[in-house]
Amino acid sequence: MAMLGVASVTPAFPRIASALDIRPESVGLLVSAFTLPGAIFTPVLGVLADRFGRKTVLVPSLLLFGLAGASCAFARDFSLLVGLRLLQGVGGASLGAINVTLIGDLYTGNRRTTAMGYNSAVLSVGTAVYPAVGGALATVAWYWPFALPIAAVPVAFFVLVVLDSPAAPGADNLRSYLRHAADVVARGDVLVMFLAGLLTFVLIYGAYLTFLPFVLEQAFGATPLGIGAVFAVASVSTAFASFGLGRIAAAVGERRLVTSGFVLYSTAMVAMPHAATIWQQALIVMVFGAANGLSIPSILTLLSAAAPDRYRAAVMSVNGMLLRLGQTLGPLLAGAAYAAFGLDAPFHFSAALAAAMVLPLIWTVYRHGGGQR
Repeated sequence: MAMLGVASVTPAFPRIASALDIRPESVGLLVSAFTLPGAIFTPVLGVLADRFGRKTVLVPSLLLFGLAGASCAFARDFSLLVGLRLLQGVGGASLGAINVTLIGDLYTGNRRTTAMGYNSAVLSVGTAVYPAVGGALATVAWYWPFALPIAAVPVAFFVLVVLDSPAAPGADNLRSYLRHAADVVARGDVLVMFLAGLLTFVLIYGAYLTFLPFVLEQAFGATPLGIGAVFAVASVSTAFASFGLGRIAAAVGERRLVTSGFVLYSTAMVAMPHAATIWQQALIVMVFGAANGLSIPSILTLLSAAAPDRYRAAVMSVNGMLLRLGQTLGPLLAGAAYAAFGLDAPFHFSAALAAAMVLPLIWTVYRHGGGQR
């Protein structure tokens, strides 16, 4: 569910722009409106999950995400569509953060890295399926992919009845709780991983998800179904990289994996707008997908390991807030680059950001070692 809000609709972006008569740089607002509430509400929801239990926050979030999201399928005005996406984003704000918080609650050490990798692999299967399904639905009508989030409603009832989540661990008074959580958040190695997560989602939701569909349409005449298939290739690559993450991390360490991931990000972003054939583009997005599989679960593992149980939801929710901020800023920054310099610019800008992130990541390896501490 956490990935459904964006992955299923981006293959329809060229047709949405045409049907609603909006400019390509404006269609990114459908991503930013969905992700902006997470940048505001995720830390608050994380505190509530620490104080009152994970399930207490998760079930209402799923219901709002599903009902508001499905309502988008009935909108035929761009402003209304953006407003409904904003409401859906309120429901989606906590989903990713509480998901990884639960994994951190249940596993430790290399088993946590392995579990984070499996979680990323499952999400990647979803992101492989969602663009393909969304692209197929958009081939029929641009608004059909927006109906998919209704699936979150039965999931909410399943979580309510079946999920056996840990009891709320909080016993501190609120002031003490916030002070100790802030101490974890302010650590240098944690701040670098927060920044890495933020930039990862700027890259994914900016040039990659928002403007790669336009490259594929203009360069290769790709349909929404074809665009979804290209995204699916990257997601399968992510799943393969994530599935073996525990073994790889045991050998080289999570921090080195994050660093390697950003080298791959920069390489892929430089190449994306210059692919000569659709097969070259598929190879490039496989590299991008592998970078996701190495870096994202490794970042989550390092942050989860840094946070004690009673503060974990707060720390992971700060990360979730920054990821949502990255999702919000990505389309806006990429759109500004496109408007100023053309279609290649969002990819070159993203490559430069990824390359710049490598230096602080190398510092964390030097200062704190390659893996969890």
